[in-house]
Amino acid sequence: MRHAIAIFVAVAATIASSFTVSSQGPSAPGRLPVDAEEFDRLFQQVKNWGRWGADDELGSVNLITAAKRKQALSLAKTGQTVSLVHNPLTDKADDNASPFEHTMNAGFTTDTYKVAYHGYSHSHIDALCHIPYKDQTYNGYARAVVNTDKGCTKLGIQNLKQGLITRAILIDIPRLKGVPYLEPGTAIYQEDVEAWEKMAGVKIQSGDAILLRTGRWARRDKVGPWAVGRNAAGFHASIIPFIKARGVAIVGSDAASEVTPTLVAGVNLPVHTLLITALGINILDNQDLETLAEVAAKLKRWEFMITINPMPITGGTGSPMNTIATF
Repeated sequence: MRHAIAIFVAVAATIASSFTVSSQGPSAPGRLPVDAEEFDRLFQQVKNWGRWGADDELGSVNLITAAKRKQALSLAKTGQTVSLVHNPLTDKADDNASPFEHTMNAGFTTDTYKVAYHGYSHSHIDALCHIPYKDQTYNGYARAVVNTDKGCTKLGIQNLKQGLITRAILIDIPRLKGVPYLEPGTAIYQEDVEAWEKMAGVKIQSGDAILLRTGRWARRDKVGPWAVGRNAAGFHASIIPFIKARGVAIVGSDAASEVTPTLVAGVNLPVHTLLITALGINILDNQDLETLAEVAAKLKRWEFMITINPMPITGGTGSPMNTIATF
């Protein structure tokens, strides 16, 4: 992922069927896309450019309507809250190239925080200007105009200043498979998500946020850090038409949402590019879903209200924040 400027703070079903083939294996034979040419074809087929107008900067957040927010509020039955943020990592490690820095100022009554939050360690949200494709951002804006040394002129994280409230669904694939965590490199396909829906008794609907648990943090606690950017469990790019068809508004995970290696020859971050640049979906990276999974299992409820409140940094390519699930 491209690193943002370090910030200082004091505080589609038919399309889906045509791109999903039942097959397994380390190279995902039969799964589309398999290379850059097929990736481009999929990108053009699913993109939401112009769907909400030529000047749109919100993307799939448009699917979170007032009615959707009211539905989410109705899910707050017990009032129990769970934070999805992983405490900032301050030690350099294989999965933390840019540790969080906390410095006390003179007198020790104020302090300074420094974080380069993009990457595979700090919990954050990606703005829609974060990933260009072929010199264009979401909605067809020119990269040369949007991505500047002063920040993003369009699609910056300040567009989410009012915050997001919606229904969220935890997709707990380790629980589905009966393991504590997935091994790095495990690809997750549409049929895995559909199997989870059946097991959990939920169905992904328009305006929802989906949170993919791979068990990344559980595995880190067990075996230690590893180079998540080069080897991680996550979605295969073939799931994108399914995500569009269901009307997903936000995608998040405990790593970067996509399987790595990507299994798409010649394409780096295909899932990020399809979600952010084609569909206009903000991504929640490096969320800590372990406590959430425990609470959901105890309550036998895998749907809940989620609140997402980024810092409104004008022109920011994203933001660290504390995402909250409420049951």
